[in-house]
Amino acid sequence: MSVVLYIAAVCVGYLLGAIPCGVIITRVFYGRDVRTVGSGKTGTTNVMRAAGKKAAAAALVLDLSKGALAVFLASIIAGNYNIYLAEALGGAAAIVGHTWSVFLRFKGGRGVATFVGCLLVMYWPAGVIGGAFILGLAFKSHYMSLGSITGAVVAFIYMLIFYVLQIDFLLPPPPLELVIFTMAGAIFIYIMHHDNIKRLVTGTERTFREKPAR
Repeated sequence: MSVVLYIAAVCVGYLLGAIPCGVIITRVFYGRDVRTVGSGKTGTTNVMRAAGKKAAAAALVLDLSKGALAVFLASIIAGNYNIYLAEALGGAAAIVGHTWSVFLRFKGGRGVATFVGCLLVMYWPAGVIGGAFILGLAFKSHYMSLGSITGAVVAFIYMLIFYVLQIDFLLPPPPLELVIFTMAGAIFIYIMHHDNIKRLVTGTERTFREKPAR
């Protein structure tokens, strides 16, 4: 029975993550397709390039919410079984759904906002710290890719330290399932930004301050 519940958490998480918020926002309210601009991805940065700050803010909130809701529902679906495993599976599925959406012929974004949304429900201090590094470094450097990679790694390091040292601060130490989720998420985000990393090294990376498409 537990396997069925975990599969249900994965299915719900994937379908939530697959909702193409960036595409919906740019099409319905701005008459544009975010996939035809910049990197062609559907996340916050490209929405900003396609339609500006307000649209990007809306996409960010919705993509965060997808991850948060996927984890929350997974914990309910798990019932009396391993809640942390269900959360990790549901959250991972939401990130995969955002990145390879069934509604977009298995294309999408890079999963950063959805990853942070998952952490905000799983273990909120890691989500807050990771999100702060993402936004802080992005606005400092003007490179969202650099902020995203760094913030994801910082969130994992935070979780790992608190797990290994069993630090009880604000919350009990994080369980191993969530530490593994955060590690996998950081690795996934790094891999998804491999092209950005090459451009950062060569100095050709696009900034998020590019003007919206006309």
